[in-house]
Amino acid sequence: MVRGINRQNIFHNKEYYSKYLNILRQVALDGGHHILGYCLMRNHVHLLIDTGESGISEIMKRLGIRYAQWYNRKKERCGHVFQDRFKSETVETERYLLTVIRYIHQNPVKAGIVANAEDYPWSSCRSYYRESDFLPGLTHTQPILSLFADRTTKAVPLFRHYMEEPNDDQCLEDIEPKRVTDTLASELIKKALQGHKVVILHEMPELERNMILRKLKEEDGLGIRQIMRLTGLKYWSVYKACKQ
Repeated sequence: MVRGINRQNIFHNKEYYSKYLNILRQVALDGGHHILGYCLMRNHVHLLIDTGESGISEIMKRLGIRYAQWYNRKKERCGHVFQDRFKSETVETERYLLTVIRYIHQNPVKAGIVANAEDYPWSSCRSYYRESDFLPGLTHTQPILSLFADRTTKAVPLFRHYMEEPNDDQCLEDIEPKRVTDTLASELIKKALQGHKVVILHEMPELERNMILRKLKEEDGLGIRQIMRLTGLKYWSVYKACKQ
């Protein structure tokens, strides 16, 4: 995710959106990257990229410089267009990959701009629904659609159903979340276990364990990945319990 400096708008009309997408496609073609998803909001951008052998820093540098140069010429200004460094994270599992693409496509819905994700013209949602993408060949949909079914005709309705499920997905939030230290987190876990060692979580019935994990997630600043790391439980065991 990258946003405009001081949270200012970086897209003002169709010309700005289309220019950014054209640059994005060219950067991807030049570097052999695959754009798996995107959403351009007025003052920030969400991208899901299969970087291949390249680093994300180099991709974002090329993209940012080219758009900033065009933007400054267009607006007859100079200076920074984007605020600080972009934010990024590595998508390590198929399930989180699905969470990220849904989060990206749902951005304009949750912002109250459109009622349905496919109604927003500046995201990759339409290309996943086999409608027209703004730029042909920009979005590489097959890796994600293939997670739902081998045939595209079967995969698309399943993907659409997943996209429209109620959710509270969070990925790279604009507002930096509060984080507690591992020392404090360990104390909170010990308290929830009433003094028992963490290993007891691996031995107790699933329903009982899930109740404790949900209680831990309610602690302000205690994240799913931190709980996973300090308890030794698998990520999706913690995630599933906390999202119930």
